[in-house]
Amino acid sequence: MKRITPAFVYLILVLFTFQSCVSAEKLVETGNYDQAIALAQRKLSGKQRKNPKLVLAAEEAFAKITAREMRELERLQRANREDSWGRINELTRNIRKRQEAISPLLPLTDKNGYTATFNFVTVDALEQESRDKAAAYHYQQANELLRQAEQGNKEAARSAYRELEETQRYFRAYQNTVALQQKAHELGTTHILVRVENNAPVVTPAAFEQRLAQVNTANLNNFWQQYHIRDDRQFDFDYEVKLRITDIIVSPELIREREYVDTKNITDGYEYVLDNNGNVVKDSLGNDVKVPKEITVKAWVIETLQQKEANVEGMVEVYNLRTNRLIRSQPLAAAAIFENYASTFRGDNRALSKDTRRRIGNRPIPFPSNEALILQAADQLKPALLDRILDYNYLVEV
Repeated sequence: MKRITPAFVYLILVLFTFQSCVSAEKLVETGNYDQAIALAQRKLSGKQRKNPKLVLAAEEAFAKITAREMRELERLQRANREDSWGRINELTRNIRKRQEAISPLLPLTDKNGYTATFNFVTVDALEQESRDKAAAYHYQQANELLRQAEQGNKEAARSAYRELEETQRYFRAYQNTVALQQKAHELGTTHILVRVENNAPVVTPAAFEQRLAQVNTANLNNFWQQYHIRDDRQFDFDYEVKLRITDIIVSPELIREREYVDTKNITDGYEYVLDNNGNVVKDSLGNDVKVPKEITVKAWVIETLQQKEANVEGMVEVYNLRTNRLIRSQPLAAAAIFENYASTFRGDNRALSKDTRRRIGNRPIPFPSNEALILQAADQLKPALLDRILDYNYLVEV
C-alpha cells in the first residue's frame, strides 16, 4: 500500500477547495460542461430543496455538451475515415456515461418547482459498431506494420505493439493479439552484446577476463533493449559494446619511512604559588594557593607506509553491427590500491594525536601479489563499465 504523504493530502484539499469555489455557472460559461455537470450532480444528489442555479447549470451544460458531441459524431460519420472509429467510440461512451450519471437525478426539479429538461440520445448501436471497427482498424494497422518489421524495421515492430495495445483497449482478447504482441516485441527488441577483449601487452591472471565478463547487465535491460554477456547464436545482435583492455600496469612495492614528533601541552598536577620570600601564598581563608601545572610532553613516532597499485586501462567501443561501423570510442580505467600504515613510538603516549593513535600498533603486512591486485582492479572496472554503457544508451536506440 502506498503511503499517503502530507503533500498529497494538501493537493487534494487544494483541488477540493478550488472546485468548491468555482461555480457551476462559471464552468458553463467557460465551456467546461462535464465539470459543471459533475459539480451540480454532487451538490444536488439527495437534496430535497434543490438550488435553482445548479439545476439550470446542469441543464444547460448537458444540452451544450451533448449538442457539441453529436455534431462531431455527424462530421466524423460523413468523413467515413477508418481512423475515426476510435474517436467515434470515445464520443459515444462519453454520451452514454453522462446520461447514466444524470439519470438517477431525474426528474430534476428545483425548490421553485422548475423541472429541467434533459434530451437523451440513443448511441448504443453506434458505440458497439465503433468499438468493433476501431479494434479492427488497429488490428489491421498492426499486421501491416508487422510485415515491415519482418524486413528488419524495429520501429515498425514497436509501432505494431502499440497498435495491438490500442486493439486491446476495445477487446481484451481480440483474435490473436497476444501472440502478435509477443512477435512484435521480439522483432522490436534491440539486442546488445557486451564483450571483453584483452589486448594488454602483459601476461594477465587466468581469471582476469572471466572476472570482467561477470558484468551484471540485468539493470541495463528495458522493455525494448536486452544486453547479453554471452555470444548466444539464437540472437541476431544489433550492437556490440566492447571493453578493449589496452594496458595493465602494476607499480613496484614501495616502502617509505618517516619520523616525526607529536607534542602537546597538558596539565600534570598542581604547584604552589610562592611569594618573593619563597613562602607558600595563602588565600583569605588561610588555605595554600596552588595552580595547575602545565607541561609539554613529546612522543617520537616512526611510521612505515607500504604502497602498491595496479591500473587497468582500456577503451569502451560501441559498434553498430548492422552497418559494421564504430560509433563511439572512449577511454576507461580503474585502479586497485594497497596501502598500509605501521607505526611505533617512544616517549610520552599522552602526546600522541588522534591520527597517530589509530596507526600505533599496526604492523607491516605482506604485499598482495600482482595477480590479486589486478583482479581487484578488474572488479573496480566493472561498475565503471556499467555506468559508461548507461551513458551510451541513446546510441543503441533504433
